[in-house]
Amino acid sequence: MDLNEIDKILTDQVESGKTPSAQYYFFDKDSVIKSFQVGLSDISKEIKVDSSTTYNAFSVTKTFTALAVLQLAENGEIDINSAVSQYLSDFIYGEEITVKQLLNHTGGLPNPIPLNWIHLDTEHKTFDRHTFFKSILEKNNKTRSEPNAKFSYSNLGYVVLGELIEDVSGETYEDYITKHIINKLPIDSNDLTFEIVNKKRHAKGYHKKLSFSNLILGFLMNKSKYMGESEGKWRSFKSFYINGPSYGGLIGTPTSFIAYLQEMLKTNSDLLSDEYKQMLFRENMTHKGKNTGMCLSWFSGDLDGKKYVAHAGGGGGYYCEIRVYPDLKKGSVLFFNRTGMSDERFLDKLDKYFMNE
Repeated sequence: MDLNEIDKILTDQVESGKTPSAQYYFFDKDSVIKSFQVGLSDISKEIKVDSSTTYNAFSVTKTFTALAVLQLAENGEIDINSAVSQYLSDFIYGEEITVKQLLNHTGGLPNPIPLNWIHLDTEHKTFDRHTFFKSILEKNNKTRSEPNAKFSYSNLGYVVLGELIEDVSGETYEDYITKHIINKLPIDSNDLTFEIVNKKRHAKGYHKKLSFSNLILGFLMNKSKYMGESEGKWRSFKSFYINGPSYGGLIGTPTSFIAYLQEMLKTNSDLLSDEYKQMLFRENMTHKGKNTGMCLSWFSGDLDGKKYVAHAGGGGGYYCEIRVYPDLKKGSVLFFNRTGMSDERFLDKLDKYFMNE
């Protein structure tokens, strides 16, 4: 096993101009086995990344939302096989769709491109997400497929799940996640939040200037509002927040996500019992018995015969991946401060060095 190959792969990502920085960690439930950091969190100020650097984690947040729903289910407050309309009377997609189908993206809800569902940090105190999503849901009020007919990823499904958590728990989504998940982890409370706590520690998000996606970006969002100055080959993003915290709002350090995954690797974790964890990590089948590649929020996969569950998070200026190998009791995380638009499964390239130990 040549772990130097991992360093070379990530260093090449920075030196070849594919990302300003990269951070990677491989760990078991008790300790970090491999860590590597390279590059800059702020190009103009020449600030290097380290384990205390925070990133926008985007859709990785969905795994916290699903965990919260299963916690409520374990406490008898939700039946995930019941209709969403049983808990949310104003649910506009009918009475057939279940909570479980929202969790595994088989509810058939639409998925409009969410790249411009953001607001600047200067607008954060006055931003009203409920008003924003009321109009989004009204414009996208038709389902795309029958319940559990097929996998069809939907951020709107997780907006609804956030509302469900609030209605059932009586707490705001952010307060519920903080109290019942983040505060149970052995981390500083500022290391995993829904706020940019310290701008000096927060990685600036970047997008490659000379790229086809940079042209496309102009059609999908207001670049003059959300993007800053050019910094070398890159154009930076101003500090911003996701409009819907339950599908993509978490901001944190790589090590805080490690603490979360290490807790999930433990037998009878403080976060969820083994019975419900198995439910969380079980791949869903359609009503015709077809594999979907999706558990409850977690994607399923296989690397060199070792099964894993994973989730990526990406959008303007940032891309990350988190992964757990339940049978190995190991996991990994990866963070870039450059735009990511799809699930790249980049961890396959790095984790493979640990698969045949």
